[in-house]
Amino acid sequence: MSDGAGSRMGVVGALSLSVTSSVAIVICNKYLISTLGFFFATTLTSWHLMVTFFTLYIAQRLRFFEPKPIDARTVISFGLLNGISIGLLNLCLGFNSVGFYQMTKLAIIPFTIALETIFLNKKFSQSIKASLMVLLLGVGIASVTDLQLNLLGSVIAVLTIAATCVGQILTNQIQRRLKVSSTQLLYQSSPYQSAVLLVTGPFVDKLLTKRDVFAFNYTVQVVVFIALSCSIAVCVNFSTFLVIGTTSPVTYQVLGHLKTCLVLSFGYIILKDPFSVRNVAGILIAIFGMGLYSYYSVSESRKKTEAAGSLPIAAQMIEKDSAPLLGAKGSPRTENKSEESFDYMPRTAKSAFTGR
Repeated sequence: MSDGAGSRMGVVGALSLSVTSSVAIVICNKYLISTLGFFFATTLTSWHLMVTFFTLYIAQRLRFFEPKPIDARTVISFGLLNGISIGLLNLCLGFNSVGFYQMTKLAIIPFTIALETIFLNKKFSQSIKASLMVLLLGVGIASVTDLQLNLLGSVIAVLTIAATCVGQILTNQIQRRLKVSSTQLLYQSSPYQSAVLLVTGPFVDKLLTKRDVFAFNYTVQVVVFIALSCSIAVCVNFSTFLVIGTTSPVTYQVLGHLKTCLVLSFGYIILKDPFSVRNVAGILIAIFGMGLYSYYSVSESRKKTEAAGSLPIAAQMIEKDSAPLLGAKGSPRTENKSEESFDYMPRTAKSAFTGR
């Protein structure tokens, strides 16, 4: 199997794992909330990340992967940002209507495109933009109902969009620029993500639900489903980093809307949730938009590969040599350096942490 075919199979596998695990955890968590009355989503997410870290710790001790140190400032800032992003998503849902929350999630794609265009000089073709508009239109028709606005909820929504976009862009940039795998990055950052939510989760959940997570009656059935949710979350967290690292933040958001359509469809077909012609039409439009996005993405990727292959060998070598590894200046880096530094990342990506 060629490298290109192997890479495509890896991407398909990552996308499949992400969809399967995400739909599974939605079903599991829905049972926890709707049937068992466990409403503490933020605290549950902190347990997800803690279990993910310990699973990866055992995996690296068993030599399933080799940990790669990243400098402390990078990994701590990245972990805290992602932890805050998760907390803000839960707050956004708590302080806004479901319709406005769905609109917030839809806004992540155009904001991500804007940030990548401005700060990373990434180009998106008109075909890609048009297919994304069709996708967003379909998801909006299928999932957005009421749009009740309030000042606090709107401020939280803006912060949610900003934190989510920056976090996902940095997930992609750190993996590519610092040459770390999704497993290595998740292993390094998950303790900090978990720590943020472990500290803030009980307060956020009490604010949103008026209930105390520590006073909840943990029956055997509740504990079993919490353990099941945490187990599935390991696959969700791993596949999230894998998809963003091997594709792009925009593709990951497109995949997220596919999950939304699948969950809605599951509710209509299996759980007999009420639905209308509008819901079905929206899902079909969204699927059509996803098909267009996939088609144009693959076509443009193939054109770029063919264009690169048609360059003279000397030109390819010059182009390769002109882009120093990880943006380092001066002489090549030595192999015995113990840590990967965020200072080797482009200034535009680094400025998201430092503000410079």
